[in-house]
Amino acid sequence: MKIRQQLLCTMMATTLLLPIGASADDVNITPDMMKATVTHNGTSTEIMRNQNNDNTVVPAFAKTSRPCPPFCIQPSTLAPGIETIGEVELIEYATRMSGGDDTIVIIDSRTPDWVERGTIPSAINLPWTQLNQAKGATPFEIAEIMQEIFGVTESEGLFNFENAKTAVMFCNGMWCGQSPSNIKSLLKFGYPAHKIKWYRGGMQDWEILGLTTVK
Repeated sequence: MKIRQQLLCTMMATTLLLPIGASADDVNITPDMMKATVTHNGTSTEIMRNQNNDNTVVPAFAKTSRPCPPFCIQPSTLAPGIETIGEVELIEYATRMSGGDDTIVIIDSRTPDWVERGTIPSAINLPWTQLNQAKGATPFEIAEIMQEIFGVTESEGLFNFENAKTAVMFCNGMWCGQSPSNIKSLLKFGYPAHKIKWYRGGMQDWEILGLTTVK
């Protein structure tokens, strides 16, 4: 009798966690969120998880072992003041940005060949090479990017970061150095660390969770 009562309580608790209109078979983002609507390239897009319980990760992100360097495991904290975030936080930033909050920008730091395979809805592509002086980016080009994409202003050669956007950065995952490179480049030019958010899990974690991608 006691076991049956415990089982009933567990079933009731599970039911209470389901969002309105959801079934026990739904694959939600969180207990209270089935999907999130964001804007990507001017088009309304829904972020949700793949509903097929037999779905598996795409082969590009099933690989566990890549040569290091360059594909080394990144630390959980890149630099003091930079917040490392997860999927739910990224979706919140994407929702806010799509709702008209122009103080946020979500950056896919990967090279275009990777982006063509799919990216996170609402992200714009800024390849890590475009902020990297060792790869040929000039200070003038970097200054233009910071003004056009990140909301930084410049006067007499000095950057003003007062209205700089909250930059949410990601790349392929915890073994990828492309978003860390972009972040380190921004810091080098004085970008405030507290205005940088790093989604360390990147596309690998996004794909593993079956979340929506766009091309």
